[in-house]
Amino acid sequence: MQIANARAVVTGGVSGLGLAVAKHLVANGGKVALFDVNDEKGAAAVAELGADKARYFKTDVTDEAGVAANVAAAKEFLGGLNAAINCAGILGSGRVLGREGAMPLSQFQTTVLVNLVGSFNVAKAAAALMQHNEAGEDGERGVIVNTASVAAYEGQIGQAAYSASKGGVVGMTLPMARELSRFGIRVMTIAPGVFWTPMVDGMSEDVQKSLSASIPFPSRLGRPEEFADLVAYILGNRYLNGETIRIDGATRLTPK
Repeated sequence: MQIANARAVVTGGVSGLGLAVAKHLVANGGKVALFDVNDEKGAAAVAELGADKARYFKTDVTDEAGVAANVAAAKEFLGGLNAAINCAGILGSGRVLGREGAMPLSQFQTTVLVNLVGSFNVAKAAAALMQHNEAGEDGERGVIVNTASVAAYEGQIGQAAYSASKGGVVGMTLPMARELSRFGIRVMTIAPGVFWTPMVDGMSEDVQKSLSASIPFPSRLGRPEEFADLVAYILGNRYLNGETIRIDGATRLTPK
């Protein structure tokens, strides 16, 4: 897929990694539909990207009917749909047995619902439309890129829910890619390490320095633009399929 031809839904698209992806695609000639729940940031993102290249759709990724409707509306705005990039997610941190007692099941369920079920919900709604696209080179009709985390592999104490949700995203990548291959739809996942996002911005300078020092090379936090570069490369390289790529500076999370 040529990036200039990308017609993409980007979840979590008004901030952090999602916004970086949207910026990269638009800067290279693509069009984006931003799925998120923050109206103020959505308006700001569209103003920055241009109303002819981007549109914000208030979207709860866990709402099956709402996602299907917004994906259809996004396709109409974009003039087609050939890419879906899932960046929406929540941390859902908390110990299984904390000071206040056992983790409420609702907390675990919400984390899995947003991070895993939400990713699947958007992916399947997008695939349902992509399957009808005219086949391009190699018979390609679309690309789905999900976002996991290195915590899917080395979850820390307090990340049981988060790691389970992201591990699920990794786990569904290959079977989904195998199934959708007959439609010419590729499925890939990226597992980022510690990146500069609004969540990190809220941390103290000492914590930020500590996080940077824990990364072998380069010893700094990842830049959202680097994540976006990888998304763009995945979109353009048709032989990438059914795999999860870590982008983490060789970091491996410690127990805590």
